[in-house]
Amino acid sequence: MLYLCATPIGNLGDISERVLETLRSVDVIAAEDTRQTIKLLNHFEISKPMVAYHEHNRYEMTPVLVERMQKGETIALVTDAGTPAISDPGEDLVRACHEAGLPVTSLPGATAFTTALTLSGMSARRFTFEGFLPQDKKEQQSVLDRLSRTTVTTIFYEAPHRLVKTLGLLSSVTGEREITVCKELTKKHEWYMRFATCAEAGTFFSEKEEPRGEFVLVIEGCDPAALEREEQENWSKMTIPEHMDVYLSQGIEKKEAMRMVAKDRGVSKRDIYQALLEE
Repeated sequence: MLYLCATPIGNLGDISERVLETLRSVDVIAAEDTRQTIKLLNHFEISKPMVAYHEHNRYEMTPVLVERMQKGETIALVTDAGTPAISDPGEDLVRACHEAGLPVTSLPGATAFTTALTLSGMSARRFTFEGFLPQDKKEQQSVLDRLSRTTVTTIFYEAPHRLVKTLGLLSSVTGEREITVCKELTKKHEWYMRFATCAEAGTFFSEKEEPRGEFVLVIEGCDPAALEREEQENWSKMTIPEHMDVYLSQGIEKKEAMRMVAKDRGVSKRDIYQALLEE
């Protein structure tokens, strides 16, 4: 079977006894970077064979690891830091195990985005984790469009060499929303700072402090009332027949379209009906 073993994101004291027991008992450890994992194993005096499993060999290695498990071996999957299958190719191996009928279990532990979220003081009742901002322009724009209108807290990872550029992109769609920037989480020099805007954070890292380390960005959501007002203002720029056509063109029945238009504009359905009669 496959064990997903969460490893520390910084402080080695955060590893669980259950993970240590599992790493000692499995037949092989599949690691994102064997050079990083050997440091962890040496610290806890664990000696086990390792294989590399990462973004660049996942298509080749997934069937190899599945075949080994089908022959009776147990495998522990670890990432460089944190929980496997989050922003790494572990999800491919998990899916392949499900398809092959192999059991999988996850041993919980540290995760950078939940650690940053709880430190930020922002709303954690609902949130979105986006991982790294895509470099593909079309995918990137899709993420930014979602971010511009979401009312929930959104979390990103970012590398130091892209941080200032990413903060600039985020600033273009988040306006006056606050952001908490975190790095070195759980380590001796753990650091986080809350900024009034993404633009302010970008200025800080371009002018006052060179970005170093891996970053987690936690951005507050839009104010729902302000978003609703903005949407009503946008709808009000359309005539009511034009607004109706938006929904009718989607195959929505006329009565339902009238209800939706009334809701969008903050008026009664009777008002919409009367306005259409007068056209």
